Amino acid sequence: MQIRVLGCSGSIAAGSRTTSFLLDDDVLIDAGTGVGDLTLEQMAGIDHILVTHSHLDHVLAIGLLADSVTRRRRAAARPPVRVHALASTIAALKMHVFNGVIWPDFTRLPDPARPVLAFAPVQVGDVIELGARRVEVLPARHTVPAVGYAVMPRAGAGAWVFTGDTGPNPELWQRLATMPVATLVIETAFRDDEATLAALSQHLCPADLRRELAQLPAPADVFVTHIKPGEVDTVMSEIAAQGSAHRIHALASGQVMALA
Repeated sequence: MQIRVLGCSGSIAAGSRTTSFLLDDDVLIDAGTGVGDLTLEQMAGIDHILVTHSHLDHVLAIGLLADSVTRRRRAAARPPVRVHALASTIAALKMHVFNGVIWPDFTRLPDPARPVLAFAPVQVGDVIELGARRVEVLPARHTVPAVGYAVMPRAGAGAWVFTGDTGPNPELWQRLATMPVATLVIETAFRDDEATLAALSQHLCPADLRRELAQLPAPADVFVTHIKPGEVDTVMSEIAAQGSAHRIHALASGQVMALA
C-alpha cells in the first residue's frame, strides 16, 4: 500500500492545493483541489472517497470528479463511486452542494438507477473494509462534525493516521494510545500569534501541537498539514523551536508514503 499526497495546504495559491490523499490507485481520503492533478483515467479509477468533514477545501472535487468520470464509468459498467462520511456531512453535501443549484445531484445522474455517486454513512469507531485494506474512523473536534482516518496495514505494522481538521482532541489520543502509529499526519493551520483564531476555528497552532503530541506515547514520524500558503516556514520554525521526541516534517504535495 502507498499514499500519495495530492494536496495538503490550508488554502489555494500557485503550487498550493487543498487536502486530498490517494490511497493506492482507487481510494481518495478527502477531495480538495489536489484531485485536479490526477489524469482523467486516474480519476475514473477512484472507487471510494473518505471524507473528513463538509468544508469546501476538503470536498470541492467530489462533484467535479463525478462530472469528469461519468461517461467512462458508465461505459465500463462500473458501480457508483462510494462517498463515505458522517451522516451529518452527507446531509450537508446533499443540501448545500448536490442540490441542483450549486451542482447537479450526481447521486441521481446520469440516471437514478445507475448514478455515478453513492453516499455511505460512517460513525466514529467504524472500520471500513476496502478489499484487503482496513480504515478506521477516528474522532475529530472541529466547527462542523468531523472525523479522521487510520489506514491499518498488515497485522503488527504501524498505522498511517490522518487527524483531519481538528482542535485539541482528547478522544483521538485515547484511541491512539492503544494503536501502533507509524505515521501521523496532523494539522497546524495557524501561527502561535494567531492562537485565538485557531481556538475559534478549532484548528491547531504550534503550541497546541506540542501539547497534543505529548499525548502520543511512542515516537512517530509526524507530518504537519493544512498550513496556509506562505506560512510554511514560519509555522515549521515555531514547531522546531519547541523540540520534540517525534520526527516532525512539513507535508508536501507529491510526497509518496509507503505503508507496510
